[in-house]
Amino acid sequence: MKALFINGGPRKNWTTVKMLENAMKGAVDAGAETELIHLYDYNFTGCKSCLARKLKNAKTNGVCAIRDDLRSVLEKAHDADVLVIGSPVYFSDTTGMTRAFLERLLYPVLSYNPKPDEAGNLQMSLLVGRTVPNAMIYTMGSTEEEGAAYNHMIEENKKFLQMLYGYSEALCSYDTYMMSDYSRYDVMPGTEERRAKHRDEQFPKELEAAYDLGKRLVEMV
Repeated sequence: MKALFINGGPRKNWTTVKMLENAMKGAVDAGAETELIHLYDYNFTGCKSCLARKLKNAKTNGVCAIRDDLRSVLEKAHDADVLVIGSPVYFSDTTGMTRAFLERLLYPVLSYNPKPDEAGNLQMSLLVGRTVPNAMIYTMGSTEEEGAAYNHMIEENKKFLQMLYGYSEALCSYDTYMMSDYSRYDVMPGTEERRAKHRDEQFPKELEAAYDLGKRLVEMV
């Protein structure tokens, strides 16, 4: 069983990756083979609207037809049994790299000609008969109260991932400790103290939730 973890942030050793690594530990303990990919290591764009996957009798096998650095990542995502995507929140959304990845991941499996299932529900996904449990992990400098402003974005991403892959969850880490030396940066007084308190008291609980998430998704397969 393969569980793929995607880091959509530019850092490789801070909050987003720590959350992903704990989710990976949970997946490993549930019996999965895991891999972590850093999107910022790849040179790629978002969807180019080539419509190759929408052609009749398309032979792209559910993977974006663009042959750039992201192709190998998308092939791994297509073959994965579990998928977890982590991203910081920048300007009320995921990073640009994460957004581009989601476009390239989701659009090829979105059906423009949905067919009804046995219950009469239209099936929008081309992954017929296959569920890939997945989740998105969001990390942000906002407090949990401030982060409520991002709920619409989070729910929209969850909606499409669930619609196309059968099951999806979301997990947030708030008030992240962003800098190793706050004295070098122009920040609001008290910011470091508040975030250090969250790091020491709440972040361990968020890491535990990430572990449980990774374990739970694998156990669903």
